[in-house]
Amino acid sequence: MILPIRAFGDPVLRKVGKDIDKDYPELQELIENMFETMYSANGIGLAAPQIGLDIRLFVIDVTPLAEDEDYEDIKDELVSFKKVFINAKILEESGEEWKFNEGCLSIPDVREDVKRKGTIVIEYFDENFVKHTETFSDIRARVIQHEYDHIEGILFTDHLSALKKKLVKGKLTKITQGDINVGYKMRFPK
Repeated sequence: MILPIRAFGDPVLRKVGKDIDKDYPELQELIENMFETMYSANGIGLAAPQIGLDIRLFVIDVTPLAEDEDYEDIKDELVSFKKVFINAKILEESGEEWKFNEGCLSIPDVREDVKRKGTIVIEYFDENFVKHTETFSDIRARVIQHEYDHIEGILFTDHLSALKKKLVKGKLTKITQGDINVGYKMRFPK
């Protein structure tokens, strides 16, 4: 089922997510719905707060990036990088910070450069509640950090300079008011 994506300004996007356990109601169905919702919006990541749930769950599928010539050297890693992250905790961020132009399904038509560290170590449970501690680098780390921010109540616009925040303020206000056309199902706060 395709769920409406919560737009910028929705209070749930600012909540720190709660841990869940393997008995969370209809968890597998929720995960399937999240992937379906993400695909319908042409996204590569989606966090539970974006569909109105303040829990520590996000899904990622970066396989579309395997076709991008910018990622030719890591194509094999990207082509199979579809993951579920439950109760994730970033243990370490390291390496050089690098800028990348980010966007967000909850903040349509706003894209800005964001600096993030190049490598992360993250602990999480997968959809079968098997615990993992893994290290990721490159665009995979970037996408994980973006989605992880969502379960911490942080949006990519929070990483912008004061000047950039002023420049996008008008667009953010329009999004909050629902004054935007998107090609996917959204729920606006006003």
